Amino acid sequence: MSSTPALTARQRWTGLAVLVLAVTVVALDATVLSLAIPSISETLHPSGTQLLWIGDSYSFVLAGLLVSMGALSDRIGRKKLLLIGATAFGAASLLAAYAPSAGWLILARALLGVAGATIMPSTLSLIRSLFPDDRERATAIGIWGAAATAGAALGPVVGGVLLGHFWWGSVFLLNIPVLLLLLVFGAWLLPESKDPKPGRWDVLSVVLSLAGVIGMVYAIKEGAAHGVARWDVPVTFLLGAAALTLFVRRQLRLETPLLDVRLFRDPRFTAAVTASLISLVGLSGVIFVVSQYLQLVRGYQPLQAGLAELPAFAGSVAGGLLTARIARRFGARKALTACLLAMGLATGTLGWLGQDTTYLLLAVAFLLVGTAEGVVYTLGADLVLTAAPADKAGAASAVSETAYELGTALGIALVGSVVGSIYAGGLAVPAGTDPAAAARAGESLGAAVETAHGLAPELAQPLLASARAAFVDGMNTTGLLAGALLVAAALLAWRLLRGLSGTTADGSAEVTAPAESKQVHA
Repeated sequence: MSSTPALTARQRWTGLAVLVLAVTVVALDATVLSLAIPSISETLHPSGTQLLWIGDSYSFVLAGLLVSMGALSDRIGRKKLLLIGATAFGAASLLAAYAPSAGWLILARALLGVAGATIMPSTLSLIRSLFPDDRERATAIGIWGAAATAGAALGPVVGGVLLGHFWWGSVFLLNIPVLLLLLVFGAWLLPESKDPKPGRWDVLSVVLSLAGVIGMVYAIKEGAAHGVARWDVPVTFLLGAAALTLFVRRQLRLETPLLDVRLFRDPRFTAAVTASLISLVGLSGVIFVVSQYLQLVRGYQPLQAGLAELPAFAGSVAGGLLTARIARRFGARKALTACLLAMGLATGTLGWLGQDTTYLLLAVAFLLVGTAEGVVYTLGADLVLTAAPADKAGAASAVSETAYELGTALGIALVGSVVGSIYAGGLAVPAGTDPAAAARAGESLGAAVETAHGLAPELAQPLLASARAAFVDGMNTTGLLAGALLVAAALLAWRLLRGLSGTTADGSAEVTAPAESKQVHA
């Protein structure tokens, strides 16, 4: 890594504040639309598939490009790419805010994903430059992790506040002043760093990684929604798997690979990436489904629904900030496993939610999910960063953030698709309903609510009752499935991190606390 001039403590922590701004706005954009889904349905009239892509396209593209952009930041400079990405993010935010149709909004969200992919890898790798001291870096990564998870959890709250006063596009305009602050203070305060011998940026590897991620995720999403009988599901899955296989084989041959896949030989690295991916599936899936449940089933206003999800935000901040202390006391293995189990149990409570279940149960589940996710993601990011060579910090941290964004996309895709499939199968349309209206109501709960507004009361009330019951059935099933997935992830993390349970302050034994040591004796 290129040398960085010595910075004062004030410069380091002020620089961290700039990076926190960056990661918060990117994470927030992954979930800020969750409460706007009903408004978008009413204004742009998207189909059920378009509705999922409005939520998914941002995270899919971001996940597909993060590794590539992380490697690019190692080559051209992390600060430079961060500032370029912030500018592009602002332009794409304007396009999204004023999108005239569902197709335009999907495109704008995809462009936001491209821009976000240039921002995220730079934030974590610049922390490594700002904080050479292990203990300081552990605290800094804790704050960074709190911002990343809190940004995702805060999205619905911010969305609720804005939607209470403005139209749905306002959730994107919020990005503009934040990005202006990032550009001004980032140019002034952040040091530049890059790999002094980066090698060339392999374009074919970029194409293969993007095609592989999007192809496989598309197949999983469509398969969950419509089954695997459709020809496009197995074809895109096989094409995506082939692209990822070629990507891995190419990385093993290249002198300077886009991603050093040998990093996965380190159990810390593999456990951290897996934990981050699966935990975000749980968190994003919960937020996506429950945001609709609160508004369309329980009748909350957007601001009410956002405030109802506030415990997840509070928990994620607390979890991120307490990660270093928890890991020092209990060890990375126990901390990671216990938090994944806690997330699994909390997510599984969705399996018992009804249309009139007390809010207290939901609040406790949100608090537990947010707190556990804050620890899992922050600890995972640190394990990834300390397992990688210093001059590959950008590419390695991009893997951690790819897991974050891919988990977010998969959570929305899988949970949304399963809920949609169960909803469509369970919806009973009253006899006498116009076929076009019935077809529209079958696309999503939001579409059913909108359709009911144009029906006579004797048809509208039974349609709404059936739609809400079918949606809750879908939510119950996916809550149990997501809970089981998180429990399986906990068992996998426990197995992968065998031997990493002892620690000393100087790191002479096996690593358990974040960033406390760079040597592991497995």
